[in-house]
Amino acid sequence: MSGSPTPPPDIDERRRLVDAWVDVRRQIARLEAEASALLGERLRTHDEDIAEHPHHRDAIHRSMVAEYAAAGRLSQGAIEFAFADAMVVGRDLLAVGQAFQRGDITAAHVHEIVRCAAVVREAIRNGTADASALGLYENAVLVVAESESAIRTRMHAPRLAAALAGESVSERHRRATDERGVSVKSLDDGLALLTAVLPEALAFAVRDRLTAMAKEVIATRGNDEPAWMPHPLLDHADISPDEWILPEHVAWDDEATAGLDDAIFGGTTFTTDPLRASDAVTASGPVAASASSAPMDAAIDIDAAIDIGAVVDVVEQRPVDTRTLDQVRADLLTDLLLAGAPSGCHGTGLGRIQARVQVTVAATTLAGLDDRLAELDGHGPLDADTARALAARATGWSRLFLDAEGMVTETDAYTPTENMRRFLRARDQHCRFPGCRMPVHRCDIDHTHEHSRGGRTRLDNLSHLCRGHHALKHPDVHDAHRWSAKSLPDGTIEWTSPLGRTYSDHAPRRVMFV
Repeated sequence: MSGSPTPPPDIDERRRLVDAWVDVRRQIARLEAEASALLGERLRTHDEDIAEHPHHRDAIHRSMVAEYAAAGRLSQGAIEFAFADAMVVGRDLLAVGQAFQRGDITAAHVHEIVRCAAVVREAIRNGTADASALGLYENAVLVVAESESAIRTRMHAPRLAAALAGESVSERHRRATDERGVSVKSLDDGLALLTAVLPEALAFAVRDRLTAMAKEVIATRGNDEPAWMPHPLLDHADISPDEWILPEHVAWDDEATAGLDDAIFGGTTFTTDPLRASDAVTASGPVAASASSAPMDAAIDIDAAIDIGAVVDVVEQRPVDTRTLDQVRADLLTDLLLAGAPSGCHGTGLGRIQARVQVTVAATTLAGLDDRLAELDGHGPLDADTARALAARATGWSRLFLDAEGMVTETDAYTPTENMRRFLRARDQHCRFPGCRMPVHRCDIDHTHEHSRGGRTRLDNLSHLCRGHHALKHPDVHDAHRWSAKSLPDGTIEWTSPLGRTYSDHAPRRVMFV
């Protein structure tokens, strides 16, 4: 196989289709921006109506939302969010609105930016942040949104908002903790929605442990052996399970079954009716058979007959486990909540699995010298009290060194190999394919330049990739479909698609401590 992928013969047509799709997506974003601007215009008349009839504020608002929901065949909740986004963009985030109108960002980006801007706006109202903080937030978040997916923006925007809002985020987290609870809502077809509102760190830890346990179940579900279960008819039989007759162990013939008019047959086994003991015939004792058993005598005693017939019930036949990962997670959650431990049929080795969350916190905050916000890696800001509580239960920590731009540059550890792994976990946080959010502890450390082709095992040639994106660049993939990747000095991974298009994935920045 050659080192350079061979492009498909119709590569120009494939490139044209991708470019056309991107252009249509940009046009859709522009149209979404126009629709949002129309909502903004409607809000101005809405405000005028309220000024004229202040006592009917709620009715005026509900009537407006209901009309747009009906006209657009959308839920009222979706329209409420759309109006809220249009209001903030039109009044406070003008640069975001301009990027939206150009098609540089989508409605999904706008929603994530507006949602996190609420934290900064609240801090400004409370006097804990300067009025210029909102402009700084807007400019910084657009740098990410214009080059990343909406889901990556959702990860980065809370960090920016937290860094600019400061203590107001900690207060919000403390207040929100009082809202924790559990609710149940009935659904169709006998199902119900169980909702638990928990602190973010605990919620992700719960899901992480369920995921790890579910993967253990799926990985080991082919290892189960049929189990011998007790049977009331065999309690008196002084024979071991090895002596019980299995169907495939017995060879029958007409002579062996002659005269058994009251026999009850099932597959290749049979028994006489146990309720008609008077019809039982006698023999010298219980029958034991092995894989090489000869045909049985016609005269057998009732105990032997029961042994033969009951054996079908004695062997526990476990059905093939075809559950999905989500289904196994749901079953494990039920087991853990109702029984305190997963049932034995769910697999082995589940007791040793613990939840895993990765937190970055300043040393001064850990020591209690300040209450600067920590970060729940891959998810968002974390208040100082929760970070310290998690640190008190942790078995070890990695010390990180950041440059002036908030980029991890060094980490200390005991051995070089562990040092490299810790550095990469701290740097990458998630899979390094553009747009992917798979956390590092579910990814593989991959050589960007394949080791089999001379790639060095060095930090500037290593990155975390999930299994799906790792496979895209595997040498076994045909040239016409294989991706390639290149590491740049600043930690950026430059991906090249089979069509020759280039996509860059930048290493996440830790703005929390900048």
